[in-house]
Amino acid sequence: MNEHYCAIVGLGGMGNWHRELILGEGVWNDHQCGPLEHLHLAGCFDIREDRQAYARSVGLEPYASLETLLMDEKVDIVVCATPNDIHKDIVMRALEAGKNVVCEKPAALNSAQFQQMMDKAKQTGKLLMVHQNRRWDEDFLAIKNLYEQGWIGELFRIESRVHGSRGIPGDWRKTPEHGGGMVLDWGVHLLDQALMMIPEKVTQVYASFTNVTNERVEDGFTAELTFENGLVFVAEVGTNNFIALPRWYVLGRDGSAVLSNWHEQGKMVRVTDRRRNDAVPVRTAAGLTKTMAPRTKDTVNEELLPRVPGDIRDFYRNVMLVLEHKAEPVITLEQVNRVMLLMEAVFRSARQHETVSFEK
Repeated sequence: MNEHYCAIVGLGGMGNWHRELILGEGVWNDHQCGPLEHLHLAGCFDIREDRQAYARSVGLEPYASLETLLMDEKVDIVVCATPNDIHKDIVMRALEAGKNVVCEKPAALNSAQFQQMMDKAKQTGKLLMVHQNRRWDEDFLAIKNLYEQGWIGELFRIESRVHGSRGIPGDWRKTPEHGGGMVLDWGVHLLDQALMMIPEKVTQVYASFTNVTNERVEDGFTAELTFENGLVFVAEVGTNNFIALPRWYVLGRDGSAVLSNWHEQGKMVRVTDRRRNDAVPVRTAAGLTKTMAPRTKDTVNEELLPRVPGDIRDFYRNVMLVLEHKAEPVITLEQVNRVMLLMEAVFRSARQHETVSFEK
């Protein structure tokens, strides 16, 4: 493989994350990893002086301007890690300068902007890859594996949730003009995971927003997607949840599965003998119930969900292989545009308070 040099535009939280990943300074997959082979950091640019000072403190010399960065012939990959509303301008300028671009998500504020970015990439013949990094999350990979293997029978409902209790971070994410709100911040991940897991078309979308801690943008949302095969996928984000619901809850015809959070291994319970379906009534404070009586242990089997390892460094490995014409992009612009369109359907449903059609 050839040697590649990248420069980061925007050295905030995610920009620094890219720096650490490339240099191998963080902990990845629960263990320390070295720097990415064949990928080098040429420098960075940030409009904030404190971030420029931080760059110098970690041995990364900042460029004097974006123009200087784009004029550096050594740089063949530009990483755009700015606030959402600036993505389009940075990406367009970098592509026009003959650079390949890795853009943070969401790539743009809407599908019309992203179409312009796709057109520019096609016109210049340069690579544009969007950093949909949550495709490598091991909780997602475990549930995707469950879906594909059919261990609990045909799935009819998948619930995917991310809950926090601190509201929206006190930065640009609180403002609509900067592309804030939880649909663009976290919805882009959960919806992308849904589309990557389930191959069928989405026929209907129903969504609702919350504004508990912020009136300018949604601080939470629930989106219910109905797929062509009848499966219902619920994507939910909350920022005022002091008791979090499980990261994943899955219902199949022959069992159920739950995965509590990013760090724990999930479990599944599946039926082993449907013929023994009778139940002893359960006594509650106000009466008896036979319908909700739990199954006896000899009719079900509880197992841990198999772990599926994920390595986020594979993202940059794929970028380099694509540039050398040795692989196809693992994240395509068409996939990203589909997520952009789906997010717009979520906004439309929430604002109209009704179910909207999608991909019919």
